Amino acid sequence: MKYLGIDTSNYTTSCALYDTETRQMLQRKRLLPVPEGHVGIRQSDAVFHHTRQLPELMEQLAEDAGGVIAPDAVSVSVSPRNTEGSYMPCFLAGLGAARVLAASLGVPLHKTSHQTGHILAALYSADCLHWLDNPDQPFLAFHVSGGTTDCVKCFPDKEHILRIEPESESMDLKAGQAIDRVGLMLGLCFPCGPQLEQLAMQSNSEAHMQVKLKNGYCSLSGLQNQCEAMVNKQVPPADIAAYCLYSIAAVIKAMTIAAEKKHGNIPVLYAGGVMSDILIQNQLKKLPLKTAFAEPAFSCDNAAGIAIYGARREENQCPF
Repeated sequence: MKYLGIDTSNYTTSCALYDTETRQMLQRKRLLPVPEGHVGIRQSDAVFHHTRQLPELMEQLAEDAGGVIAPDAVSVSVSPRNTEGSYMPCFLAGLGAARVLAASLGVPLHKTSHQTGHILAALYSADCLHWLDNPDQPFLAFHVSGGTTDCVKCFPDKEHILRIEPESESMDLKAGQAIDRVGLMLGLCFPCGPQLEQLAMQSNSEAHMQVKLKNGYCSLSGLQNQCEAMVNKQVPPADIAAYCLYSIAAVIKAMTIAAEKKHGNIPVLYAGGVMSDILIQNQLKKLPLKTAFAEPAFSCDNAAGIAIYGARREENQCPF
């Protein structure tokens, strides 16, 4: 059985085809073009670029699959989160394409959130999809990206795959936003994550901001201000990059500890583009907890988790 997933997020156009018999995941994705010096993109421009990019990526995916995409179901992300009022126009591009495909092929259409896709992609990448098989064993998941710095509690659900309850988040700036803003201060190109990581690797400093949580919630706006002050003081760029990333690692570590104290020793999954940073991962792996991380290709925005969502909805007890 083969399942097609489509995700048109605020930064990436992506499609994926998952074969449940071979466990093969084919994936095509492309970043949206962001004007030089800008942090992010207008929603109208995002919809335009998705509309242009998705057909080409689907053609490439068809070539990867042997010349044709013949899914048994189509699934698509339609919102940032599975919560009331969660909406971004960029997801309309993927939804429109998915509806056309499902109607033309006469196959089921399944809708989910971008966040659910991130969590499922991370579970797939970390070989932890079995976490979904026990409804009595919830787990914590961090979704850390340009638009979110969320800790959520996930409850495996046979019918809906995952029931997600908010746990804590950033009250202001998101981790990915902080990384991009600091990166632009240092003359890097958007999106700045990989370049900032490479720059930070040149530093011997592990200094980071003082972490203060409020009921598990964090604040990252001060990090941008501190890094800007370091730039003005002509602190070496590598040290500023390291300070930014070690600070984010310290914040996520503190949020993890706070959530574990509240819920006990349960597994923790880290997903989202920011979590592909090796420096941040290495800090979190020091925690005496059962943790799982996605590979970089499945950390950043991708449609793999959306395809898996469709497979789970169709097959329930699918032998992943």
